[in-house]
Amino acid sequence: MSRTSTSSSSELLRAHCAAIAREETVLREGGGKAGHERQRKMGRLPARERISHLLDKGSPFFEIGLWAAYKMYEQWGKIPAAGVVAGIGNIAGVPCMIIANDATVKAGAFFPQTAKKVIRAQRIAFECALPIVYLVDSAGVFLPMQDEIFPDEDDFGRIFRNNSVISAAGIPQFAAIMGNCVAGGAYLPVLCDKILMTKGSGLYLAGPSLVKAAIGQIVEAEELGGAQMHAEISGTVDFYEKDDPSCLKRLRSLIALLPEAKETSEMAKETSKPVKNSDSIYDLISFDGQKQYDTRDLLAAVVDANSIDEYKADYGKTIVTAYARINGRAVGIVANQRLQVRTKKEGIQMGGVIYSDSADKAARFVMDCNQTNLPIIFFQDVTGFMVGRDAEESGIIRSGAKLVNAVSNSVVPKITVVVGGSFGAGNYAMCGKAYDPRFIVAWPTARYAVMGAAQASDTVFAVLARARERDKKSSPEELEELRATVKKNYEEQTDIRYGAARGWVDAIIQPHETRDVLIRLLQYVSRPMPQARFHTGVIQV
Repeated sequence: MSRTSTSSSSELLRAHCAAIAREETVLREGGGKAGHERQRKMGRLPARERISHLLDKGSPFFEIGLWAAYKMYEQWGKIPAAGVVAGIGNIAGVPCMIIANDATVKAGAFFPQTAKKVIRAQRIAFECALPIVYLVDSAGVFLPMQDEIFPDEDDFGRIFRNNSVISAAGIPQFAAIMGNCVAGGAYLPVLCDKILMTKGSGLYLAGPSLVKAAIGQIVEAEELGGAQMHAEISGTVDFYEKDDPSCLKRLRSLIALLPEAKETSEMAKETSKPVKNSDSIYDLISFDGQKQYDTRDLLAAVVDANSIDEYKADYGKTIVTAYARINGRAVGIVANQRLQVRTKKEGIQMGGVIYSDSADKAARFVMDCNQTNLPIIFFQDVTGFMVGRDAEESGIIRSGAKLVNAVSNSVVPKITVVVGGSFGAGNYAMCGKAYDPRFIVAWPTARYAVMGAAQASDTVFAVLARARERDKKSSPEELEELRATVKKNYEEQTDIRYGAARGWVDAIIQPHETRDVLIRLLQYVSRPMPQARFHTGVIQV
């Protein structure tokens, strides 16, 4: 070739490449200016802005499937990037696969290539062991093409099958509902490890119009499947966020808890301090254990400032579950709430008592900590499980068994701190000695027993009194003396020194030393477990 023809060929190639790049720029605009304005009017960010907020500053984004659906569905208009953005970028130093519906394109509806693109992204994430973040904002299946989207092994349903398989493989999945999430698409976030949802978003198997058509019920969208309903009543949502920026900030915080995250520097460990002074604990609790207190105030004197992400804060309120840091080290926390609380579903609930909703929540939280390999710290101040007709009808035994099962099979390090009462099956559910905590410590105010002294002594007294009545008549004075003796003996047995003498706790610690003790214990439990290998000494054969 001559120099002139070589030059023209090079220019032609450059021109073609530039044209492709320009087309890609147009594809990245999604539904264009009108679609972006529509999102902003609803108080929502476009998909690519959401991703930019989520990624580490300066992190490159390797996009996958930008050309998906190119000129494929022209009878329905343009479907840039198949209405979903997918790619890999760093969040808190962790490479993550991000899959974000683009609601500016046909309201984020799924076309055949949308499903195939999501499935491809899931496969890449699975084979590379990448955590997946789903930013959900979709109207569901594009109904005019439902026969090409719905049934086959590389169609819509495969996405949810993959959710389940990926979760079973121990790969973290996070879902943030930031708009519509309807019909079959509602399964995607619920099959993930953690679910966030913004105010004004909707999560339902059928929207208000379909509900009216199917069963004649008239219901508003918020009441049917709004974020507040799912946070407070159904318990489906783990984190209720006011808007997109708040939601994306929370997502970053949760991903930063993963073991490989790079936001746990030694400097952060050295400078971290709790919000409250450790001596403030003495103003919270009472010697007799009767005083109500907010367990969040206790945690504020133990964990690092501004490190708490409370899980399902508005659901199952008699147990507080939260992700937090102690001296920079990420942990999960399960703590009994000693305040009386009010729920929209159950009404008033007594502090220190485990109800069905709180047991369900705690069980799910323990499972999630195992999924992301977080040590769990249990703060026990529990009177037991709720009893009575309503409790039994709510399935309290089933829910309690679920929590006991989760704690029993938990493989991450567990540390238990008994700060007050540790009564009955509450001791089991909150990781008592029988459930293999690596360490179990107690405050001097802690009390151990199958039930409270007042209830137990009355029960024991009734048994002894009946026995005495069979043998001889007793005077009221003698019976009262018997009652006092029984109560005194029982109270002696609930004293934590009685339990410590019998090895029920490893140590009695001072309340103001709780944080310092936990810092040391977390160092011990975080050492790698020894790997067994077969070897022998010299054997004569």
